[in-house]
This record gives sequence, C-alpha cells and structure tokens, in this order.
Amino acid sequence: MAALIAAEGNPDPRLERVRVVQFALSDGRTDLVFSGTRDEALAVYRAEGAPAVRALLDSREYRPGTACVSCAVAPVCPALPRAAGLLGIADRSRPRRSWSSTTSRGYRSCPARSYLRGLRLPVDDIAERGAAVERGRAVHAFLAAQHGRQPRTLCSPEIPADWVPEGYQLPSEERQLGAELLRHHAEVCPLRTAGPQAEIRTEPRLAFDDTAADLLVLAEPDLLYQDGNSWVWRETKTSGSDRSCRNVMTTYPQLALAVRIIGGGVLPGPQARGRVELEVLRPNGVDLRTLDPFALTIQTTAEAVLREQVSGWHSETLFEAVPGRDCATCEMARWCSARQMQSAGPDAGR
Repeated sequence: MAALIAAEGNPDPRLERVRVVQFALSDGRTDLVFSGTRDEALAVYRAEGAPAVRALLDSREYRPGTACVSCAVAPVCPALPRAAGLLGIADRSRPRRSWSSTTSRGYRSCPARSYLRGLRLPVDDIAERGAAVERGRAVHAFLAAQHGRQPRTLCSPEIPADWVPEGYQLPSEERQLGAELLRHHAEVCPLRTAGPQAEIRTEPRLAFDDTAADLLVLAEPDLLYQDGNSWVWRETKTSGSDRSCRNVMTTYPQLALAVRIIGGGVLPGPQARGRVELEVLRPNGVDLRTLDPFALTIQTTAEAVLREQVSGWHSETLFEAVPGRDCATCEMARWCSARQMQSAGPDAGR
C-alpha cells in the first residue's frame, strides 16, 4: 500500500522509481522493504496489497484481542466473553485498561517497567532474550509446531539435532539442554489424552471483559485442548534446575487465572468439567501437576493470588520507577530516566 501511494500519489511525470524504507526510531536502523519502478510498485500492490485490503473489507470475523480496550463495540460484541469479577476486583473508577500475567510480572518488578511496556516502546532484545529465556521460547515454538501438525502425531523422545526453530539463536549448551527437556515432554504429551477429533488450540489468544473492574483480561495458554466435553489448560515451563516449587499458583500466576477461567465456565462451547495442568520440564525428568478448578480450596487460592497480583497495579496512579538490581536486566531501561541516573552514579553532571 505504501508503494502504491508513493507511485500514484505524486502526479510528477518525472517519477521513475519507488523505495519503501522502514526506519527504527530507537536505534536508527533501516530496512529496505521495496525498491522498484513505478510499474513494479503497482504490480506488487495488485498481487499482494489489493487482495489483503479486499479480504479486510469483506471480512465479518470477530477477533477479540488488545484492540477491545478502546473498541466502541466491545460492550455488545458477541465474540468477547463477559466475565464479571474474573480478577476479584469490583472497581470501575479507573481508566479502562488491559491486564495479563505479563502486566503483573512487570509491575511487581518495577511499576515504571510495566507502564513503559504498556506504551509499546521498543524493548531491549539483549536484556529480554537471555540464553535461558531464549531456550524456553525455542522449546515452546518447537512444541507448538509439533502439536499443530496434521495428521496429529504424538511427540517422540527422538529429538532431531536441528530441533531449534528458525529465528532462535542458542549456544551449544542451551541447545543440548533444550533437546533433553523435549525428550522428557514426550512422556506427558497432551496428545496422549486428547481424542483424534478433539479440538486443540496451540497458544490461542484469549480475551475476556471483566465488567466489574472494567478491565480487558488477556491470556495465552501454551495449549488448550478438549478431553471429552472438558477443556484442559496446559502451561509448559522449562527449568535448568531440578528443584520443584510448592505454591505453583503463586510462582505462576497464570495458573490462578486459568483456574478462574475454567472454573467460571467462560470458555466457548459445551463444558462438563475441566482442569488446569502445569508441565515443568527439568534436566532429570518432567513434573506434571493437575489443578481442579472446581475444588473449593483451589478456587480460594486462585482468587487470593489474583487479587494480590492485580489490586496494587489497579489502584496505581504514578507508576514510579524503583531502581535496583532488576535494572540490569530490564528490557525497558533505555527509556527510564531513573535507570540512567543510577547508571551515571553520584558524580554525574559534574
């Protein structure tokens, strides 16, 4: 579309070539998106741009997501599930916002970190994508591809040497550890439970309207699959340690949200029961824990965890920075004046 506008928007007959360049304001890097003659720009639009515009205009699909925060149709949208009280907060006095477990994690580390990330500022890839984090992402990408294959095939303990998906760079030790973790996954692969006709959704983006708090709640399970008439929510974590944790919902708050969603029956389609699963892949094996979202003790714990996770963030008004050790690994540090002052030291400005 940009090439079309550049080619056709200027009536100057001397115009011969069109270039479309992507420019990054954060570091000045540029990427050449298109370079060609005027006729080539028109041909590219007819081949790729026009079909996309036509599909967009003709589509009648509802696709709930982050845009629901500011969408005027959201209150009556048939595809956005209402879940009043999902997060345990009954307060509509704050501006409408979105919340996810990532929001909470960033806020607890530093309120400013959460706020800056919410502004969608460019992140520092080096800080955000350390070797262990990158290995976890690569493992998740590999599993998502495996679980989405047709026809469905159980995950095998035979992991290919080139298992790392395209776009991920792992050092040799992380590559080997990732392969070992994937071998353990084969023992508890969810496809062993799901029937051949069961619906399986890999990393689906879910959105719910918590009308009691006027919040759009976002979640992205690693896997959502059906076992009979029940939904099963599977979270998969990787660890380089063999130590296990006791309070899994406190350690992984997304499990508390999953308990509330499954137990509240807000997922689409018929539901009999349902469960939440936590799969932790470790060097010496795999732990698979199951949470019953209909058990009173589990429900109570989930409500308490979510309320503790959300309440401080929901009532926050300043989102001030809290400089500390986390600054060294903060992906938003480049945008934080408090971080810069701390780095400069007491002699800064002399």
